[in-house]
Amino acid sequence: MKIREGFILKEIADTFVVVPVGDNMVDFSLMITINETGAFLWNCLSQDKTREELADALMAEYEGATREEMLEDIDAFTSLLKENNILE
Repeated sequence: MKIREGFILKEIADTFVVVPVGDNMVDFSLMITINETGAFLWNCLSQDKTREELADALMAEYEGATREEMLEDIDAFTSLLKENNILE
């Protein structure tokens, strides 16, 4: 999985927003707000990563959640990106 070209992450007033750029800029429905964990995953997905690689990165970065909980969060986040055609 990898973020498709045409989208960038911006931090605006302590809020992370995925913004379409280039040809995607005309469709503002593609703009979504994500939390800090989503922003971390977004940055991981600047390169092609598997679900397991994302879980490994989350486990290294955050404490207090089980791997299963992190996989559920990854699935929810990547589903949101897929629904909005943001993942390759």
